[in-house]
Amino acid sequence: MRRYLDTLKLFWRISLETELEYRVNFLLSTLTSIGNLTGSLFGLFLFYRTGYSFQGWRWEEALMVLGVYTMLTGFTGTFLDPNLSRLIRHVQRGTLDFVLLKPIDSQFYLSAHTLSPWGLPDLLFGLSLIGYAGVRLQIPPSSYLTGVLPLISGMVILYALWFMLGSTTIWFVKVFNAAEVVRGLLEAGRFPISAYPVAYRFFFTFVVPVAFLTTVPAEAVLGRGHLGWTVGAACLALAMFGLSRLFWKFALRHYTSASS
Repeated sequence: MRRYLDTLKLFWRISLETELEYRVNFLLSTLTSIGNLTGSLFGLFLFYRTGYSFQGWRWEEALMVLGVYTMLTGFTGTFLDPNLSRLIRHVQRGTLDFVLLKPIDSQFYLSAHTLSPWGLPDLLFGLSLIGYAGVRLQIPPSSYLTGVLPLISGMVILYALWFMLGSTTIWFVKVFNAAEVVRGLLEAGRFPISAYPVAYRFFFTFVVPVAFLTTVPAEAVLGRGHLGWTVGAACLALAMFGLSRLFWKFALRHYTSASS
């Protein structure tokens, strides 16, 4: 474990040193994040401006969901997207062979090798939005701790989906097209799950687990989450992570190396 932690620190230090050579990108990323957040807030405002509210969700409570969604967007931009891109390039260029020969777990290497600071603005904006909504709702600090486990579970679920999607590049070429479809489905998480009709709620809970990514953590912070949903999110996260491990091993059995 110590060896992996030291390797992780080395990976991230080199990534930050490389990325920060282009510091203007951070400003552009911040402006992009502000634009995306403004658009999301405006879309949510269109529902609430006439007094309408999602079933059981006040304006500030809906902001809590949007804050969690924005944080997950930042998590994706910081940790998932850059590594997904590298995984696809490794397979297409045949350099995955070198990864498999390294004395380190290949899934760990491909999942944690690159860290991009350009997703940090979304992480900060998401935290700020959650803090603002919490102040308006007078949520005690201890309540935020109840949302930590569901939020981490949501991140693990999102990682597993992204990694399994990236692993399909062993069979398919244009994985980025599928990634955009999944990204579009996950955008449903910017609104509370009760905003959708019953059929969509079922789909976004049991088919594409969007509800576990944003609504469940928000409800836990708001103090109205059920223990069953929190436990279910944790169990789903463990199951998805295990499935990603099995799927990666299955994909490697079908990988034709560049030297064979």
